This record gives sequence, C-alpha cells and structure tokens, in this order.
Amino acid sequence: MDIPETLLRKLDVPGPRYTSYPTADRFVEAFGPAEYAQALRQRAEGAVVGGTPPLSVYVHVPFCESVCYYCACNKVITKHHERGREYLDVLVREMDLHAALIGRGKPVSQLHLGGGSPTFLSDDELHGLMEALRQRFKLVPGAEVSIEVDPRTATPQRLANLAAMGFNRLSFGVQDFDPVVQAAVHRVQPFDSVRELMAAARELNYESINADLIYGLPKQTPQSFARTIEQVTELRPDRIALYAYAHLPGRFKPQRRIDAAELPPPEHRIRMLGNAIAGFIGHGYTYIGMDHFALPGDALAAAKRQGRLHRNFQGYSTQPDCDLIALGVSAIGRMGATYSQNAKTLPEYYDAVQRGEFPIVRGLALSRDDLVRRAVIMAIMCQGRVEFESIDLAHLIKTRDYFAAELAALQPMVDAGFVEISDEAVQVTATGWFFVRGVAMAFDKHLRADQVRERFSRII
Repeated sequence: MDIPETLLRKLDVPGPRYTSYPTADRFVEAFGPAEYAQALRQRAEGAVVGGTPPLSVYVHVPFCESVCYYCACNKVITKHHERGREYLDVLVREMDLHAALIGRGKPVSQLHLGGGSPTFLSDDELHGLMEALRQRFKLVPGAEVSIEVDPRTATPQRLANLAAMGFNRLSFGVQDFDPVVQAAVHRVQPFDSVRELMAAARELNYESINADLIYGLPKQTPQSFARTIEQVTELRPDRIALYAYAHLPGRFKPQRRIDAAELPPPEHRIRMLGNAIAGFIGHGYTYIGMDHFALPGDALAAAKRQGRLHRNFQGYSTQPDCDLIALGVSAIGRMGATYSQNAKTLPEYYDAVQRGEFPIVRGLALSRDDLVRRAVIMAIMCQGRVEFESIDLAHLIKTRDYFAAELAALQPMVDAGFVEISDEAVQVTATGWFFVRGVAMAFDKHLRADQVRERFSRII
C-alpha cells in the first residue's frame, strides 16, 4: 500500500509510543521501594483467590563495548568485561528481593534480555544468569524467551549456545546496511555477516527472528535506505521493527557526535517511511501496527489477525496483559495498577540492592481515570477498535459521555478517513492504522494538558 507523502507530512508530529499509559515521563519520585513492595504483596495475596496470570520478566544489561551515536538507551560503554560479573551478582540479589515477597517458582510466560548489549556478557555469564532466573521463576511450556543480539560480536556458535540456554527468539540490531551510514553512526556491520547469522539462526530453529531498522539517520537518503529495505527482505526475518530516529542531543549525549546538517530533511524521512511500508508489504509482510511488520506465519501476525495483540514496554506482544518484573539498572516494570522504574545509574542501583531495598526511584499508582484511558488507548493501539459497551461494563461509565470531548476532537481524523465513529464503537480504518499513535493521542489527558511534546519521537 502506498501512503501519499502529503498525508505523511500532515501527521509528522511528536507523540508517545504508548508502551504504557500514562507514559513514563509521568512517573513521580513519590512512588518508591515501599509502594512497589506493597504492589508485589497485593499480587502475592491475590494469588490465593482464583489464581493470577503468569509474569513477564525483563532483564536490562546496560553494557556495550562501543557507542552507537544514535542510541538513546541507558547504557555503559566499556571494554572491561569483568564489570559484568559484579552486575550479575547484584541482579541475583534483586531477584531474591522479589522471591522473598511473591515466593519462588512463580510462572513466567515471557522473558526478555535487552540493553545495552546482553551479548556483552560471556556465554558462561549468560548461562549463570539463566540458571539464576530458573531457580527463582518457572518458565512455563511455550514461554517466549528472547534476547537482543549485537551482530558485530555474535557468531553462529554463540547463537547455538544461546539456543542451548533456552532462548527461542532473537532480535538483531541492524539499523542500516549502507556502509556510509554505518560509519556516520559508529556501527559498522557488513551485510554478509548478518546474513550468516540469520542463516545460522534458522538452522537452529529459533521460533522468531527480528531485525531492527532506523530511518532518519545521518547520511541516509531515500535511495540508500531503499537498498537496505531490499537487503532486509532478502534476509527474510520473521519480524521487522522500523523506528524513526529522534535527534535529541540535549537529552542523549552520544547524539552530540552526529552532525545535524547530515540528517535527512523531513521530506526524505517521509519518503523513506512510505517506501519502507510499501516495500515490506510488497514482499509479503503484514503490517502489525506503528513500526512493526511480521511474516504471515509469525505468531505476531496471527495475533493481529485474531484480535489478540497486546502491548507492553517491549512493544507489541502476543502475550496477554501481564505483570512485568523489571530487573536491572533503569528497567521499567508494571505490577497491578502501578508502574515503576529502577535507578538509572549503576552506583545508585548497586547501593539500593546491597542495602536490601528495591532500587525503585520513581513510578506511578494509576488513578481510576488513568485505568479507563489506558483501556481505551490500548484497545486503539492493539485492536484498532474501542467497543463502548465493553468499556461501559468494565469501568462502570457511559463511555460516549465520559469521552465526549475526545470524540469531538477526533472529527478531523474522521474527515480524513482515518477513523469511523458509530453508536457502538470507535474504529480505526485501514489507512488510519498506519497513524494509530495519532488516534490514541486524542485520549491522552496528560498530553492535552501540557501540550509539551518535544520529549517524544515524531510519529513520522
């Protein structure tokens, strides 16, 4: 499907990605270790009545050997691999803090290692981490166990070792295959080496292989990025995540090494996005939502077809809404009707855990209004449809009255053909699905209140 450039340009505004609602910029320091511990106790107490859903666990490994100039992740650049051992020791102590409150052996249906670069750790260290997790949590049959892999430091043998540890999903950070662009962002990884890794992963029967791409990087052109799109479709990863580069050097120090004059102009970014959408769909990929694509046989595409998509801090997921235990420096989690984030620096993180405290430095207890809006925004982001009756019954409100101002604000999107509003529902159209963030933004009370959006990436 071709998206007109005029349409893309109209929607090129900053906005949240809605991996949560309220978004993480709304977290407050008044929510700390005591409040998080109480949320864990509430889950543990609820487990005796009717059962509770499985957990999701995220482990943040912050270390990288070298800096990628575009990166906005929380990371520590070092070639001293011995630092991994100290970090793992503290991670285990943080796991024990959780086990003390919720008990050992709680079922986990989703485990993800992100970073940074989890493959900064040695195979022995990763094996030890997985054993520590298994001693404290129970991975259920069919659990999704994924890890982010840096293609520059991985080998086919490493992928075999990861499979032996129980990982069944991989995500490769590709970003761009053009050598000029790679040099400009300080991340050089030849196409042939990534192709070798993908082939090895398939031979090892990984259930899903993801490739991350970024458009809007320095020295990218519509022509050069079109070549990258062709190369990626040749590799045929099961999933593709296509992100827009957000140049925020005031917030992210590595980006100060990028010459803003070398960034592609808005009209080129828009063309790159339009070409990428057309290219991936033309090569048989299903558009999942926002910046995600998947082959029709992938579980994510099946969830999209069946209306079972969910969304969490890692993006779109096949897993039902889970409580998310987040381990490691800066990691963000969800427990019941609360969100929480760990300390962002290693010294602060180490100090808290070694004192026997959860390293939570900020978070949020959701209000009734937050819960209603979260339900609506996630329905838009995941199913593209809000059934008024379902929201009425779940939250004991009259949805059309409660959101009268928001429904009125959607009228320009109705006029543009992005949204249909009936007596029963709000329905995102096939075209509107490409701009679903913009639809969800209409229901974001916090965003409307301050209108300060520079902290967010642009929709395009």
